[in-house]
Amino acid sequence: MDFLGIIYSILAFVVAIGILVTVHEFGHFWVARRLGVKVLRFSVGFGKPLWLRKSGADQTEYVIAAIPFGGYVKMLDEREGEVEEHELSRAFNRKSVWRRIAIVVAGPAFNFLFAILAYYLIFLVGVSGVKPVIGEINIPSPAHTAGVQQGDLIISVNGIATSSWERARFAMLEESVSAERIVLQVQSRDLQIRDRIIDIRELALLKEEQIDLMRDLGISTWRPDVPPVISEVLPDGAAEQAGLLAEDKVLSLDNVIIVNANQWVNLIRANPGKEMALRVLRDGEEVELALTPRSRTEAGESYGYIGVRNRIEIPESVRREMMVTERYGPLQGIAEAADKTWRMTWLTLRVLGKLVTGDASVRNLSGPITIAHYAGVSARIGLEPFFGFLAIISISLGVLNLLPVPMLDGGHLLYYLIEVFKGSPVSEQTEIIGQKIGIMLLFGLMSIAIYNDLLRLVE
Repeated sequence: MDFLGIIYSILAFVVAIGILVTVHEFGHFWVARRLGVKVLRFSVGFGKPLWLRKSGADQTEYVIAAIPFGGYVKMLDEREGEVEEHELSRAFNRKSVWRRIAIVVAGPAFNFLFAILAYYLIFLVGVSGVKPVIGEINIPSPAHTAGVQQGDLIISVNGIATSSWERARFAMLEESVSAERIVLQVQSRDLQIRDRIIDIRELALLKEEQIDLMRDLGISTWRPDVPPVISEVLPDGAAEQAGLLAEDKVLSLDNVIIVNANQWVNLIRANPGKEMALRVLRDGEEVELALTPRSRTEAGESYGYIGVRNRIEIPESVRREMMVTERYGPLQGIAEAADKTWRMTWLTLRVLGKLVTGDASVRNLSGPITIAHYAGVSARIGLEPFFGFLAIISISLGVLNLLPVPMLDGGHLLYYLIEVFKGSPVSEQTEIIGQKIGIMLLFGLMSIAIYNDLLRLVE
């Protein structure tokens, strides 16, 4: 990633975290105020205030602080300082346990509500996608063994309707977490509808870092038959070094006749570090070049990369036939957004459960570096992908904060639930011990996530 790309990712990350932290803390703030608790400070970020303003009858401090990784709402509380007698009724610790539970739960709840709102706006505007038509099938692969064929249109995945590749991928990911097989209902080229049962028991799903479930299944998405014409040669790449130019049409690579852009890309990816004879058509004449793809590594897998962009020209007739738009009305959009949020939440919980039981590798954890990268990528593509990214991270924050870990909202919730059954608050000593345990757990979790991020950078 170039310097400008890094800066863009950092800015997108700060904006994303700022929005989601504000939403989370506003949940605590709004419910606390409605339940009669005096709020002393609403802070986005930690550390030294960069901006501070006092407002309202209570002169609540609204702060943007220097360290953007989090935030807090400081409420009037006898455990944190002396409270004047006339304000005792507004202290957090004086409220009933059920009101304290409501205030604690409000933060994660607002994260889920934000995700619903983000998906709702996306569904109102409309999501453009491609029909889930299967492209090339790897041989051997689980999909090939199941009889899946190139050109099959996926109608449903384990009974979940799939109108686009986005829905099909997500459904396959959902089912692969806990199911032993994936049942694809497909319409073949002969228009017959068949069930293709893919056995996934032998796949090491989530046992190591997974970046491409489709690859593990042996399925590729349909791609248009695009001619192998170069639209742009990136600077300082293997293509520029070899002498490739924009508008060159690739004829052959290593004596293999190239018929479309997909074949050209696959051959490049399959031959990192290998010098190959390249023949191109330039201004009506054939030109011979020597091309050596450079090696890139991602998640332990090396592939060839030369630094070009291929011209993508899809005929309008193909575009009309293959493109779909997922759009819903105001009422149906709410139902679809709520369903998407619930499914993503449940998927997150199941993956976390597998991490706890050891059925999933900690290599699947991501930290701020990876999140910043995807924030930048989604922001570059457009508002719709960025809103989708915000929804996913908001759901993750909501789930994470509800875990019964001291220092998190879920830890406080656990204390209050114990208080409900016990009839009195947990002891101060118990809270102190829990706090130390919570700090150790969070530090360990963050260390693993950052370590994974750094490995992804150097691999």
